[in-house]
Amino acid sequence: MLLDKRIPLTYIFNKIKVDLLFVIVVGLVIHYFASTFSSILPDMPLTVAALLGTSISILLSFKMNQSYERWWEARKVWGAIVNDSRSLVLQLQSLVKDQSKVCDEISYRQIAWSYSLGNSLRGQDALLITKPWLSEADFNHIASHDNKPLALLQLHVQDLKLLRDSGKVDPYSMVQIDETIVRLTASMGMAERINNTVFPVTYRLFLHFTIYLFVIVFSIALKNIDTFYEIPLLAFVSSAFFLVEKTAYYLQDPFRNRPSDIAVTNIAQTIELNIRQLLGDREAARPVTKETFYLM
Repeated sequence: MLLDKRIPLTYIFNKIKVDLLFVIVVGLVIHYFASTFSSILPDMPLTVAALLGTSISILLSFKMNQSYERWWEARKVWGAIVNDSRSLVLQLQSLVKDQSKVCDEISYRQIAWSYSLGNSLRGQDALLITKPWLSEADFNHIASHDNKPLALLQLHVQDLKLLRDSGKVDPYSMVQIDETIVRLTASMGMAERINNTVFPVTYRLFLHFTIYLFVIVFSIALKNIDTFYEIPLLAFVSSAFFLVEKTAYYLQDPFRNRPSDIAVTNIAQTIELNIRQLLGDREAARPVTKETFYLM
């Protein structure tokens, strides 16, 4: 997740360097044809490029809004996960009679679930960082499942059933805890839906093609300007379009392990800190914050 810090120019340049190379090549080619075959190239008024640029601006505005809505929905989902993770531990502490080892196991397992879900959404090893918080039996159990976070929630339910059968949780309290588990399951499903729903590829291809068309039309309109001025102007104007288009493209997929993604690892570290302190762990480490312009 990008922070409110100065973003390095290298990061920005790396996002559009290939597109800028295309712009420079087109500008040089058009200038060559303008000087060598001036009779072939038509006179292109700037109003045509301006009209095309306005159309691109409208399309970019729509794409940015749609992409940010997906990103913000994903952030709200992880905000709900933080709240429900805290609620689960508080409910176990307040509603379970004769606090037992099972409650601690569920609490630590919830930490593992947070890390597992984040890694799973990013296509990484869902077992990564989970072993310190799981018993050997639990770890071996989820290792055989395709959906590791779901398997962890299943272990939650099995332990809660044992608490209910032993009389340590009354039916009313069980309903409350069960509702928290249901909300965690629903949040996991919403995150998976966002991650697995592909943004229409044809829309991005059409938008990219339109920006390239604008570059060609604009370069023809500037054919009578000296190359020393034409190429920088062409690169400056087109880079604004490419930057917005790239920003929208990265925001539309918030779980791809990129600086613009939702900081699921940092959020999981916050959940770990909160739960460990609720359990009385005074040595709980605080989330790692790097001196960079983003969090992962």
